Amino acid sequence: EVRRVRLTNRSRVARAICLTSYAEVVLAPPAADALHPAFSNLFVHTQVLADRHAIVCNRRPRSLDEPVPWMFHLATPHGANASDASFETDRMRFVGRGRTLASPAALDAGGALSGTEGDVLDPVAAIRHRMLVPAGETVTLDFVTGAAATQEAVRAMVDKYQDRAMVDRVFELAWTHSQVVLRQLNATEADSQLYARLASSVIYANASLR
Repeated sequence: EVRRVRLTNRSRVARAICLTSYAEVVLAPPAADALHPAFSNLFVHTQVLADRHAIVCNRRPRSLDEPVPWMFHLATPHGANASDASFETDRMRFVGRGRTLASPAALDAGGALSGTEGDVLDPVAAIRHRMLVPAGETVTLDFVTGAAATQEAVRAMVDKYQDRAMVDRVFELAWTHSQVVLRQLNATEADSQLYARLASSVIYANASLR
């Protein structure tokens, strides 16, 4: 998954901006995670790659024949005076005791995240960038999340998507592919959005439609 965020400073003075990403790590089949989420989380190991603005996660095998999935999450800034990125992989430290994602403790202040990594009880992938955006300028952040079967493949993707041109290429190919599929289905963009909403409600229960 690739997402791009553009921030434009329309004021006459430079402005400091703090942007934080957040994702919860599972690396297991949905049924297994729904059945024993706390137990499933115990097998996830997280690692921060500070020089690559990325977090890498893998699931430790519980048996010799169990596959070991890997994933990564990165946030790369372009065109900004960005400070060193900070990271968090412990959900409790990010959300805070007795709080929820509607008002997490990590957003109370714009300081650096704790940098916790390793074997945490409830793994997440959160990356924060603090940037100074000059007056009239625009900065871009590319957020990329991916998975692979091996550590080598994941690290190769982390290196690949440091390049803004590679992310541009992903958006171009995705747009071209979507246009080809819509033409083959004789459908419009509005049709595809409707079908996507219907499909998401079938695959994942939607309480608002009960």
